[in-house]
Amino acid sequence: MRNPPAVSRRTVLAGLAGAGAGAASLLGAFPARAAATEDVGATVTVTARPSAESERLRLAQALRGSEFNSTGLYVPPATELTLNVLPYDELVPTLWIGLWDLYGQVKEVRSYPLKPGANRVTDPYGGPVYLTLAGNGDRAAVQFRSGAVRMPAFDLGSTTEAAYQAQLDALTDVPYVELTAPHTILTLTRDGALLYRDEDHTALLELLETIIASHAAISGLDGSSPLHVRKAGPYHFTEVSQVPTGVGAYATHGYNGFPRSYLDRATTVQGLGTRGWGLYHELGHLHQQMAYKPTGLTEVTVNIYSLAAQRTLGQSSNLLTVNAKTGLNYFQSAQPKLGTAGLAYETSFSSYEKLVPLRQLELAFGDDFWPRLHRLVREENPQSDWTETAKRYRALATYSSRIAGYDLTDFFVNRWAFPIDDTGRAEVAALRLPAPPVDPSALSD
Repeated sequence: MRNPPAVSRRTVLAGLAGAGAGAASLLGAFPARAAATEDVGATVTVTARPSAESERLRLAQALRGSEFNSTGLYVPPATELTLNVLPYDELVPTLWIGLWDLYGQVKEVRSYPLKPGANRVTDPYGGPVYLTLAGNGDRAAVQFRSGAVRMPAFDLGSTTEAAYQAQLDALTDVPYVELTAPHTILTLTRDGALLYRDEDHTALLELLETIIASHAAISGLDGSSPLHVRKAGPYHFTEVSQVPTGVGAYATHGYNGFPRSYLDRATTVQGLGTRGWGLYHELGHLHQQMAYKPTGLTEVTVNIYSLAAQRTLGQSSNLLTVNAKTGLNYFQSAQPKLGTAGLAYETSFSSYEKLVPLRQLELAFGDDFWPRLHRLVREENPQSDWTETAKRYRALATYSSRIAGYDLTDFFVNRWAFPIDDTGRAEVAALRLPAPPVDPSALSD
């Protein structure tokens, strides 16, 4: 056990403050030490931002991101939480309590609509406390009067490592820990956080912010218009109690889930910076656009973002990994199959081989290929439902050809055997584009 240094009121408040536009700002005073049996007061101000669903629609994505504001507070199970709501601009926030855990016993965070003035809430399971406020710059405040206690918390740019370590040593009865940055909420169990407590948590959060920024960049979220600004609010990474057999981590609406066994890669600087493909991949699912994501590409187009993170971090591409048995990387193992009789994209290639043509489009037509395609899809926002697989394969071929400025029928149909139907081929032909000057399917890193 460390001998904790003194924690100043200013340091504690800074460590619990949310970051960035729309984040929660904690204004109340906390004691230097608190246990789960103590009540602690705080006033949290929240600035409204677009809802997660409205952002999903704007970005033309398949999954919603998070819309939570972290409060840095925890409420024990079956404990009455008393609070007052001050709707400065008439909007009233929603209170959320709990931990996302899709395959656990308690699967969802619980929401509690609030009203202006006094509110009383008792949640049977307890957990971290969040607020949401959907709108555009409106403000509200919530005064937590009793029932809540503070969690150990680290906020990038506000909390010192010494102050965070002191919180871990002092708040031993609180079962959760939360780390925040402008685009990040990282929620851990106390036991999970203690596994790697000696990490540099400023460096860890800066690394997470860099990875998130790499996904935004490949998504064409360059701020060139209101349509192309980054998602409002953070991405939520959370430790979960269990996952199905064979699953290392997962993505779903609102968050990415990571079991304890993955924390060596998600919560250490070395692991995340050199072996974090799983996190890059799961975060990628929260960036995938629906228009060109047929079911057969759900686990393929997601790695457009994973590869972008690898390049940003200076890693060697996973596509260049050499198979010990064959001595070939994925470009090399896929190449002899291209254009052969009976070839079928969905069944003839391994998962990484399926990613090769998506990388070849960048190699042939520039690093801005996917950012430009994302922006065009947002601007036109073509609609399809989950059952329209053929339509989304057609969209991949037509949007790719438009962005490249060349007819890519030979690349998609004849070389890689994508299931582009006759309608899709006719749509590409109707663009009246020339054949590409180089064969994209011959390119490799």
